[in-house]
Amino acid sequence: MQVKRTAVIGPILAAVLPVVLFEWFRSDAAADVALKAPQGHFYFVTAVAALATIVAIAVGIAGHRLRNIKVGFMALGYLSLAGIFLLHGLTTPGFVIHTGNLPAMFAQLSILLTSLWLCLSAVSSDHGLIRRLSRWREWLIPVWLLLLGGLAAFTLRMPHDMTMIPLGGDGPYKWAAVTLTCAACLWTMYRYWQSYRHAGFPLQRAIVYSVSLILAAQYIIVAGTMWRLSWWLYHLLLLASMLVMLVGLIRQYFSQGSFSSSLRVLFQADPRAWLEACKTPSVKALIMATEARDAYTAGHNNRVALYALRLGEEMQLSKDELRAIAQGGVVHDVGKLRVPDAILNKAGKLTAEERLVIERHPVSGYDMCKQLGFLADELSVIRSHHEKWDGTGYPDRLKGEEIPLLARITAVADVYDALTSSRSYRQAMSHEEAMAIIAGGSGVHFCPASVRAWQRLAAEDAGFFAEIAASSRTLRLVRKEAQ
Repeated sequence: MQVKRTAVIGPILAAVLPVVLFEWFRSDAAADVALKAPQGHFYFVTAVAALATIVAIAVGIAGHRLRNIKVGFMALGYLSLAGIFLLHGLTTPGFVIHTGNLPAMFAQLSILLTSLWLCLSAVSSDHGLIRRLSRWREWLIPVWLLLLGGLAAFTLRMPHDMTMIPLGGDGPYKWAAVTLTCAACLWTMYRYWQSYRHAGFPLQRAIVYSVSLILAAQYIIVAGTMWRLSWWLYHLLLLASMLVMLVGLIRQYFSQGSFSSSLRVLFQADPRAWLEACKTPSVKALIMATEARDAYTAGHNNRVALYALRLGEEMQLSKDELRAIAQGGVVHDVGKLRVPDAILNKAGKLTAEERLVIERHPVSGYDMCKQLGFLADELSVIRSHHEKWDGTGYPDRLKGEEIPLLARITAVADVYDALTSSRSYRQAMSHEEAMAIIAGGSGVHFCPASVRAWQRLAAEDAGFFAEIAASSRTLRLVRKEAQ
């Protein structure tokens, strides 16, 4: 309850207190002095924008490596803020360009574009628009940079023509932009606040606060008078908004000791090394929460991800597919968080009603992870790893090649690990017994191509299975008994 109260009151104060401070300055003419410093304004804005651009690009690259479209949209949002804000600095009256109300126009445009990108980051990653954009995620930042660069070149070459954009005056287009900005900010705050209430991840909270500061900046942009001390406040608010977001990103996604070392890990070519890098604090929190609920899953998530990753290598998946199967594999059972303990840890046979509850866990996991920005491939692993080749699996009764390839591969890994792990009601099977069951399920439970690749892997790389077994106490005991 304390988390919920803080999640509501904190962002409200973050939006309201700067506005109160701004109005206090405006109400006191002696305090709200004119501080006309074109050169200082230019250098301050330019330095902040340049730093923000570098940070946004780094975050965008990390988002691509993490295969998280939400991080990519956040990078685009703050890249927009940095790029357009740079133009705000370049058009400072009395410095480089001396044309009309361009600074006000670029100030409004910067937070409008930022709020729209952040709004996209709040949309579920299984939405049709997000799926389409995800296919082009490698090009989003380069193309957006080119567009921002083109806008800058056009502004410097023909500044008078830029005044045709009707955002700097007091007409209906400006107020439409203000309304759209506020609506996007409020909706983004609501979506991330809802997500934070359920998951409590640092980035979700950071975005709520960051957007609150953008809302306050929007008010000052509209109501402020240029060069007054109160007017300078919104520049600081936009800087603070970016820094809050950056802190949230670092806390959530970079757990290797420092930002730079985290990026080095993310750029490693070895997918197995990347498996450890993909266990960000948020993913680790999901794994730990799942394993705390069900003793059987202790180590299960990691083993399934390793088995699926090695099987994917055997089937010559692309590097992106291997990363997706690793990311999806380590949280494939996260939906069990929504299953009652009495059912999850029941020693005896489940009733039909209890079985239905268990069979909902892939959908629950899918719903949780789509809010965290997981891409379609990872989501397919989480939702469809219990589907069967003959169409009798769950939750969607998919059949044959209707089942996504990565889910078919994970299904083999998941069942093998389940068979070779002890449960409260049975002992673990030996490797040979488990292999026989998987072979018998080819074309019924499992994809035949995945089974053939699994059999090749077992024959050609027995050391891999011994290595995984050696990392698990339960499996090591079974190996002793089998010898």
